[in-house]
Amino acid sequence: MSGTYGSATGSSGPAQSGPTQSEPTPRGLPKGLLVVGDVVTDVVARHRAPLAHGTDTAAAIRLVPGGAGANVACWAARWGCADVTLFGRVGAESAAWHEEALRTAGVRPRLVVDEEAATGTVICLVDAAAERTFLTDSGAVLRLSEGDWSPDLLDGVARLHLSGYLFFAEESRATARLALAAARARGVPVSVDPASAGFLAQLGVDRFLEAVEGAEVLLPNRDEAALLTGLPDPADAAAKLADRFPLVVVTAGPDGALVAATGAAPVRVPGVPSVARDSTGAGDAFTGAFLASRLAGAGAVDAAAQGCRAGARAVRQTGGRPV
Repeated sequence: MSGTYGSATGSSGPAQSGPTQSEPTPRGLPKGLLVVGDVVTDVVARHRAPLAHGTDTAAAIRLVPGGAGANVACWAARWGCADVTLFGRVGAESAAWHEEALRTAGVRPRLVVDEEAATGTVICLVDAAAERTFLTDSGAVLRLSEGDWSPDLLDGVARLHLSGYLFFAEESRATARLALAAARARGVPVSVDPASAGFLAQLGVDRFLEAVEGAEVLLPNRDEAALLTGLPDPADAAAKLADRFPLVVVTAGPDGALVAATGAAPVRVPGVPSVARDSTGAGDAFTGAFLASRLAGAGAVDAAAQGCRAGARAVRQTGGRPV
């Protein structure tokens, strides 16, 4: 497989901090966040009327950089994490554009440039209620290989986050497992976002849970939590997942989130009121702010509250990245 590193040492721009209540990280300890995940090109189409089959539907259409992993990294930088790296694979045709977008957001790109496959593309159909439906062509995303991984990616890293999209193909799943094992060997906690209930159902719950074994934090939304446990109530699902993962945070959109630690009752974190324009990336915003807050010393419940604030901000704009 053809692939070369793009901007391996790209400088990160200034991060703008979101509001947070936390204890500072002691000097001398690693402070970096490494996100391993997808970088894609989003085609966001906002349509007020229902889709008209076989003919035209008027829409406002924008081309923006996206991808769950990249979005998380950008929101973490926006929420005050000054050392964020994104590791992923993109096509040569748009590598420079994606690298520049990440740098502008305060994220250090470590992108493998694929000379054969194009960058993944997602068509995001956003209806009048701001709910989104995705048409996904993963492209180079799922070609991230074990040979692309480098142990130095974990240098100075205090937390590793894995985008769940990597677990939906054999090659990228092996790479994600390699990164998880390498982080655990260094004592670096790992978080995973299951990413897609549809792809999760295709892969199979047991295969996914086996693949993410060893993660410290699982961050499903309520649909993914229900699928992973067979329990429709988010609190019940969070509690069951907490038997397997030390910390589980189930997001529920405007209803906030549930935080469940092993052996403790789930804690409900209220949502933040917002007028939704586009829900694309709201969960990524939650995760980015949650991880940035944890790195800054916040407890899980306070970090989830920051995640809810970021999610409420995300739905007020078009696209999955912070403006």
